[in-house]
Amino acid sequence: QVQLVESGGGLVQAGDSLRLSCAASGRTSSSNVMGWFRQAPGKEREFVAAIRFGSTFYADSVKGRFTISRDNAKNTVYLQMNSLKPEDTAVYSCAAGRTFSSPTHPDEYSYWGQGTQVTVSS
Repeated sequence: QVQLVESGGGLVQAGDSLRLSCAASGRTSSSNVMGWFRQAPGKEREFVAAIRFGSTFYADSVKGRFTISRDNAKNTVYLQMNSLKPEDTAVYSCAAGRTFSSPTHPDEYSYWGQGTQVTVSS
C-alpha cells in the first residue's frame, strides 16, 4: 500500500503561483510513476503532469506553466503552478502507479490522495 497526502492548495488570483506537494509513504518502491490529475465541478478527471524516473509528462493545457518534480529523499512530488488561470480551478490529486505505458490515463495508477482544492479567481 502507498499513502499519498497532498497539500498546498488555496485561493489565488489569476497570474499567481502555487506549489502543491504530495507526500508518499508506505511501499513507495512499488511505484515507478507519480502523477497529478485534476477534476473541476461537472467535468471528468483530467491528466495534468507525471514524472517517471527522469522523464516528465504534461498536458498541453499546462505545458510551459506547470512543472512537476520530486525529492526522492523526502518521498515527495511537487507541482509548481505558475501563471494560473481561472480554468485551472479544480481539485488536484496526486497518484502513484507502476506502468511503462503512457502515464496520462487514471487507470494506470493504483493509489490516490484525497486531493487539494485550487481556486483561481479572475
